[in-house]
Parts: sequence; C-alpha cells; structure tokens
Amino acid sequence: MAWLETLYLNPFVLFTFVLARVSGIVTTAPIFTGDHIPVRVRAMLAVSLALLLTPLQWGKPIAQLENLPDYAILMAGELLIGVVLGLGVMILMSGLQLAGQVIAQMSGMALADVLSPGTDAEVPLFSNMLYMVAMAVFVVIGGHRVLLDALLHTFVSLPIGHGPATESLGQLVVTLMSASFALGIRAAAPAMVALLLATLVLGLVGRTLPQLNILVLGFGVNSLVTMGALIVSIGAIAWLFQDYFEPTLQAAISALTASVAPSLSSSP
Repeated sequence: MAWLETLYLNPFVLFTFVLARVSGIVTTAPIFTGDHIPVRVRAMLAVSLALLLTPLQWGKPIAQLENLPDYAILMAGELLIGVVLGLGVMILMSGLQLAGQVIAQMSGMALADVLSPGTDAEVPLFSNMLYMVAMAVFVVIGGHRVLLDALLHTFVSLPIGHGPATESLGQLVVTLMSASFALGIRAAAPAMVALLLATLVLGLVGRTLPQLNILVLGFGVNSLVTMGALIVSIGAIAWLFQDYFEPTLQAAISALTASVAPSLSSSP
C-alpha cells in the first residue's frame, strides 16, 4: 500500500505548496485585501487558483520531506513568495496615502478623517482619495492580471520547494520604502508648493491689512488652493503611480530570485 499512499500524498503536498504561494498574494495584494471582501470569498479564490495551477506543476521535482518541521519550513517559504509580491504593491500605494497626510497637515484639514477600505484605519480624507485613485489606476492598467502573471513566473524562476532568497529581502524592504516615500513626496509636491505660496501671500496681506482676520481667511483660502492643486495634478499623480508600478514588481521578483533589485528612486 506504500505506492497508493505515495500516489495520493504527493499531489496533495504539491497542492498545499501551490495554495500557500497563492494565499500569500491573495491576502496582501490590492483589491483582494480589506473587509469589503469576505474571508470566505478570498479563501475560495485562493483554492480555485491553486486548483488551476497545481496540474501545471505535476512531474516537476520537489524537495523530499522527512518530517513535519521540514514541511512547515517549505510552506513558510512558499507563503513568503506570495506575500512579498502583494506587499510590494501595497507599500507603494501607501506612498500616496503619505502624500494625502502631508497635504492634509499643510492645508489644515487633517481633522477630516475617514475609514480607509484598504488599511481599515482612520486616515485623512485626501489620503483616502489618493488611495482610491491608485486603486482605480491599478484596475485600469490590469494590475491584478500583472500580479497573477508575476506569480506564474515565480513558478519558473522559483520551483516548488525552493524558498526565496531571504538575504536580499531586507534590501528589498529598504528599496520599496524609499520608492514609496519618493512617490508620496512627488505626488504631494504641487499642493505643497501651492500652499506655501498661498501662505506667503496671506502673510503679505496680513502685513498690509492688519484688520483682516488672517486665521479665518487663511483656512478658506488654503482649502480652495488645496482642491485646485489636486484637481490640476490628479492626472499626473495617476501617471506617476503607473510609472512606479512595474519597477516595483521587478524589484520584488529580482529580490526573490537573489538578483540585484533595481533602484526605484530614479523612476520617471
């Protein structure tokens, strides 16, 4: 009966490895995360994708499992591959939320907090708006399909049972955080410059006409300037996020395969 046990055990083990890798990206990637998608739906999506991908891996050699600790280590490695791909995009999108927080602080509208559907936390209104813009761009450019395509390519560069190159993951985190911060500053730059100029003008007006209540006048002016700057620059912010998206995935895949992650700070 040993042959019968091997016949059924090997496909099951292979399926669990594929499911772990798929689950990592389903639980961390944009669109799939958040309370707006029930856990059961995400679980069914992960299982369905794993059932579709498992037959493609039949016949390929996998590491021999001697005990449960070895199995758990390999499962953790497969899960980490999917998590790195999904978190790479989420870290990039958090840069636009940072831009919204900077704009809200400078405009004096930081008290207008709303619940972010992506992070399940209270964030400024501008952060939520820019996050939704990034999500819309992600869907329009087919980011979910690009993520799944990147996941499929990992099965070629990182076969089942071969964990990621953990040595380069630390550098990947630094690279992604730098890119996210650069994206946030570049996205918030038009509104920041406009608010700085508005503050200088209000200061000159306050010197010229001291009888005016600059505090009351300044809040309304800052609100109008902020909205105007965002209306003018919202298209550029969308293009900027699109330009950073592909290098982010390339950096994540390169780090997983122990290649040198490309620098994102020089992205257009």
